[in-house]
Amino acid sequence: MAGNEEGALWSIFGYLLSGLIIWGAIGWAVDKWLHTHFFLLGGLVLGAGASLYLVWLRFGRE
Repeated sequence: MAGNEEGALWSIFGYLLSGLIIWGAIGWAVDKWLHTHFFLLGGLVLGAGASLYLVWLRFGRE
């Protein structure tokens, strides 16, 4: 039972981290392409929100 909970914890951590990295990198690339400074923040916010939604879909509702 403890191994299953530990696996779920690592999955949640992976979802949150990957969302921030992927969408943050997309925002950073758009910032470099358009010479702006706000798409990185938007990408990080979008990544965090999408990650939390995926965690809720996977683990929150039953």
